[in-house]
Amino acid sequence: MSLPHPDADQITMPAVLAALGDETRLAIVGHLSRCEDVGMVCGQFHDLTSKTNLTYHLAKLREAGVVSVTPEGTRRRVTLRRADLEERFPGFLDTIIAAAVKSPLMA
Repeated sequence: MSLPHPDADQITMPAVLAALGDETRLAIVGHLSRCEDVGMVCGQFHDLTSKTNLTYHLAKLREAGVVSVTPEGTRRRVTLRRADLEERFPGFLDTIIAAAVKSPLMA
């Protein structure tokens, strides 16, 4: 069962900014930037927040078009939508990642 994601042309700056306006979601993006080639599974984020909160934060990032969440059996793989974000807002994701790695939650 796949999850709904916005098409690249449906990603809007207000939605992305709203999603990234939370420190936990910003930290999630920072963590994902460290392993963009393979992404991460949800269990790798539990040092950031509880499982319930993580589900909420990942849904906000997915609905805004920042991440892609793909079911893999009983777990879900999360990846940044770099190509889509770069197409819509060139250079924006790199700026966000630079801010995210300075987040207190990244320590």
